[in-house]
Amino acid sequence: MKLIFNWLLSATALLAVAYLYSGVVVTSFTAALLAAAVLGALNMVVRPILILLTLPVTVITLGLFLFVINALMFWAAASLLSGLDVRGFGAALVGSLLYSGLQLAIEFVLKRLFPD
Repeated sequence: MKLIFNWLLSATALLAVAYLYSGVVVTSFTAALLAAAVLGALNMVVRPILILLTLPVTVITLGLFLFVINALMFWAAASLLSGLDVRGFGAALVGSLLYSGLQLAIEFVLKRLFPD
């Protein structure tokens, strides 16, 4: 049940990012659901590999390179889907920052709703 709520709230967060920032466009709630699933899969599979491969750069930049990795994941999801459009790397960076902030809020709410 928690996974379904997380998925629905993540899709809503993508719609909120598209509403708040004009560089990210989501065409429909169905596209947002699919994009949330793809973003989750990319963050679960590809992101750890990229973090491991770029560890020296991440250490030198004191962790700031992780923002670039998040933007790349956001941009990759947009390139894989037709319902999510990100207009450039700068838009991916801002969109990923907004989405990450909303994801933090979602995790906080879900921990309150579904205590372990």
